[in-house]
Amino acid sequence: MLLFESGPLFFVMLPLLLVTCSGSANERPQFHHLRPVRASEQVDSDGENVEVVQWTTRRSLAETVRNWTLILAEERTRRKDPFDGFNHYDGGWNISDKHYWSSVGSTAAPLLIIAGFWFILFGLSLLLICCCCCCRRRERYGYSRIAFVFSLNLLVLFTTAAIVGCILLYIGQGKFHNSTTNTLDYVVNQANTVTEKLGDLSEYLSAAKRVGVDQDFLLSDFQNGIDKLQLMIHSVASNFGSKTKKKSKDIQHVFNIVRLAFIIVAAFMLLLAFFGFVFSILGLRGLVYFLVIIGWILVAGMFILSGILALLHNVVSDTCVAMDEWVQNPTAYTALDDLLPCVDNATAQETLLRSKEVTYQLVRVVNTIISNVSNVNGLPVVGPPIFFNQSGPLMPALCNPFNSDLTDRQCVAGEVDLNNATVVWKNYRCQVSPSGICNSPGRITPTIYKAMMAKVNVSFGLYNYSPFLVGLQDCSFMREAFAEIYNNHCFGLRQHSKWVYIGLTLVSSAVMLSLICWVIHARDRRQLQRTIQFDQGKGL
Repeated sequence: MLLFESGPLFFVMLPLLLVTCSGSANERPQFHHLRPVRASEQVDSDGENVEVVQWTTRRSLAETVRNWTLILAEERTRRKDPFDGFNHYDGGWNISDKHYWSSVGSTAAPLLIIAGFWFILFGLSLLLICCCCCCRRRERYGYSRIAFVFSLNLLVLFTTAAIVGCILLYIGQGKFHNSTTNTLDYVVNQANTVTEKLGDLSEYLSAAKRVGVDQDFLLSDFQNGIDKLQLMIHSVASNFGSKTKKKSKDIQHVFNIVRLAFIIVAAFMLLLAFFGFVFSILGLRGLVYFLVIIGWILVAGMFILSGILALLHNVVSDTCVAMDEWVQNPTAYTALDDLLPCVDNATAQETLLRSKEVTYQLVRVVNTIISNVSNVNGLPVVGPPIFFNQSGPLMPALCNPFNSDLTDRQCVAGEVDLNNATVVWKNYRCQVSPSGICNSPGRITPTIYKAMMAKVNVSFGLYNYSPFLVGLQDCSFMREAFAEIYNNHCFGLRQHSKWVYIGLTLVSSAVMLSLICWVIHARDRRQLQRTIQFDQGKGL
C-alpha cells in the first residue's frame, strides 16, 4: 500500500516521485478534453436552462484561471477495464481513480493467468508422476537416443536463457534503481529550492521590519501585513518541504527493499538453474525432484512479480506521457497537479504584491532621508540628527524599481540602482567626532550609512526574488520541473523498468521450461544408465 499511496513521486521516480492521491478513489471523474467544469444548471426568468460555468482557483503556483479539465495520456491509457464490464477506460492518467488502476492492472493479467495455470497444472503433473512412480513396480529398460539428445539440447538452451535473464534482471534493477534515485533527488532538490527561497524571503521581510534610518521605520500597518505574510510563507514552506521529503524517504525505502529483493531473486534463480542443470545431467533424480518442487513454487511467484513489474512499467510510462502533456497545457486542471506540492494562488499573489510594496516603501524612506537630511545644509543650532555638519557634493537618490502603483519603473539620470548603491555612497561618508558631527566633507555619517545599507540590502533581496515569485505565479517553475523530469529522467525510468520486466519474465519462462526438461532428462539419463547396466548384465 505504501507504494501506491506515495503515488507518482513514486511513479515519477517513479513518478513513481513523487504524488499524493487526492480525491475519492471510488468516484470516477467524467473527463473530456479541455472543457470547463460545469457546476450546475439554473433556470432563468424565461424558464430556459442556463449553464453556469464554475470558476475556481487552480491549485497551482499562480494565477486564477478558468478550471479546465485535461485528460492526460488519453490514448495510452485506453485499456479494457475489468471493473467496467471490460469496456475501454477513457479517464486518462489518474492514480486516484480505481478504474485507472483496474485498466492498467489488466496489462498484468496474462502473466498472472500463466502463474495460476502453471501452479495448478504443474502441481497436478507432479502429483501424477508421484502416483505413477509409486504404482509402478518394475523399471523399464531402453531409451530413445533422439529424445535423449533433444532433451539435453533443450536443457542447455533453457538454462542459458535463465542465466541471460538473471544477468539482464541484475543489470536492469541496478539501472532502474539509479534512475529512480536520480529522479527522487531532483524532486527533493526542487522542493528544497522553493523552501529555501521562501525561507530567505521571509527573512528579508523580517529584516525589513527591523532596519531603519535613525527614527524612520516602516508604518505599523506595513509591519502587521508583513507579520501575516510571514506566517503564510512559513506554513507553506514547512508543509512543502516536509511533505516532499517524507514521501521521498518512503519511496526510497520501498525501492531499496525492491532492489534487495531483485538481487536475491536473481542470485537464487541463477543458482537454481545451475544446480538443476548439474543434477539433471548427473541423473540425480531425488535432488532434481527436490529442486523441481522449489522451482514450481518460485516460478509461480516470479510470474506474479513479472505481472507487477509490467503494471509498474506501464504506470511509469503513463506518468511520463501525462507530464509532457501537462507541460503543453499548464493552465488546465489535471490529475497531475499533486505531483509536486504547489504554493496556493493567494499566497503567491500576496507575497509578490507585499514584496513590491516593501521594496517601494524602503526605497522611499531612504530617498526621503537623502533629500530632507543628507542633501540639506541645515543650521548648526538644529543639531543631530537633522544637522551633523554635512557638506560636499550632493548624494544621488536611490532608484526605485516601482512606481507608486507598483508597476515597473525605469531609473532616471542621476539615480543609483540597488546593485551599486553601497559602492557609490561610500564616497559620501564623513569622519565624525565623538559627538556625532562630521569633521570632514561628507553627506552621511557612518551610522546613517550602515542603516541605509541595511535597507538597500533588504530592498535588493526582495526585488531579486520577484522573478522567482513571478515564476511561481505563472507556473513556469512547474513547467521547467516537469520538462526536466520528462526530458532527462523519464527515458531511463521507462527503459530500465522495461529491462527489469523483460529480465524477470525471461527468467520465469526459462526456469519454468527448465523444470520440465530436468524431469525429462533426469528420467532419460536414468533409463540410459539402467539400460547400460542391463546390457552389461546380459553380456556376462
